[in-house]
Amino acid sequence: MIFHHSHSQSSITDDHIPPRVPLHEKQVEGHAAGSTAISPPPDGGSKAWMHAVFLHIVCFNTWGVNNSFGVFQQYYAAELLSSQSQSTISWIGSVQVFCLFVIGTFSGRATDMGYFRITFIIGVFFQLLGILMASLGSSYYQIFLSQGVCVGIGNGLVLVPSMAVTSTYFSTKRAIAISIGSSGAATGGLVFPVLTERLIAAQGAGYGWAMRCIGFVMLLTYIPCLIWYSPRLAPRKSGPLIDPSALREIQFWFFTVAMYFTFWGLYTVFFYIGTFARDSIGMTGTVNLILVLNGAGLIGRLAPGIVAAKCTGVLNLLIPLTALASLLAFLWSQVQSQIGLYIFAVFYGFVAHSVQALSFAFLGSLTTDPQKLATRAGMVTSLTSVALLTGPSISGTLIQHTNGSYFPAQVFTGISMLLSALFFTALRVARVGTNIRIKV
Repeated sequence: MIFHHSHSQSSITDDHIPPRVPLHEKQVEGHAAGSTAISPPPDGGSKAWMHAVFLHIVCFNTWGVNNSFGVFQQYYAAELLSSQSQSTISWIGSVQVFCLFVIGTFSGRATDMGYFRITFIIGVFFQLLGILMASLGSSYYQIFLSQGVCVGIGNGLVLVPSMAVTSTYFSTKRAIAISIGSSGAATGGLVFPVLTERLIAAQGAGYGWAMRCIGFVMLLTYIPCLIWYSPRLAPRKSGPLIDPSALREIQFWFFTVAMYFTFWGLYTVFFYIGTFARDSIGMTGTVNLILVLNGAGLIGRLAPGIVAAKCTGVLNLLIPLTALASLLAFLWSQVQSQIGLYIFAVFYGFVAHSVQALSFAFLGSLTTDPQKLATRAGMVTSLTSVALLTGPSISGTLIQHTNGSYFPAQVFTGISMLLSALFFTALRVARVGTNIRIKV
């Protein structure tokens, strides 16, 4: 257990549960000059908040693009890759997110070793290269390798290190900072679908120029990050690719399994809400649904982080929101009208984005040693990557093998999110017991 607690003090909070070794006494090992004390995070100030904005830009260009995949899924199925099944097409988006997460182990460790800047620059290069090559593609394997694999590798090289570096600038305000940063996923989910759909439909532009414009937007927004994004802590040269001590902590496993089930089911809606609207309700223009989904998510990324920091604690809010996501997934199966689908998109967009923001905000609580944060974040995301690889494809296969019925995929999503809520609950019990008044 990382933290001790006392059940007799109802006002105690997770922020004040003492670690085994106080942070201000924690020593950095592995430097040639010997051990040096780790300074506490500034937890505010212009430089710290600037890094929260940098994380927003990174999430804008990684999760934001992936949250827009519903537009690509629908276009590929109807036009460019119409000979392929829904499940086969979904592998492009699934592999993109899989690479984002599985690369996290290596990019996280590289960040701990002091190679954040070079890792970040290489990641941006892979992202832009993948987008450019996708703009030239016309067959499934070309789109798969460029948009799926190449962009995914680039995403993995920039996201996990950025999340870890930004986290080291904050302590009590970490949930707010990560919420501001991760809200870039919703911002990107608003910008990229409109950009893509309008340019694909525009005469003289089409799919190729839509992809190139995405690349131009990414390059432009990355410029301040490429200049000023920098780690706060000195490098930790020694140590393995993984943190073996994490594997002996039940809290780490509860959190990782909860994250697995979260992302196993969460993205079914993002990938298939457009095709569901077309096939089950008869809607034609579905980009507005994706905009509503991500627009509500912009609030969902910000508001819960503030509430968690000021009132409830991250985990106390994450548990009911994950359970609510499960309920909404089951209710999705009862949606039979256009207005009903828009209402569903509002609520699910808010809740799904909230769950993602809070779960990543809690990552920083998995260790009392900030120099191990990037490594542990990479371990969690790599183990979770299998869920992101298989989840949307399982949903697509269920739709395909039930003659276009979305009900099995909706049930699959609901059960996955319910299991996630149960494991987050187990994590809370392992961390602070059953006292519901403890802020954690």
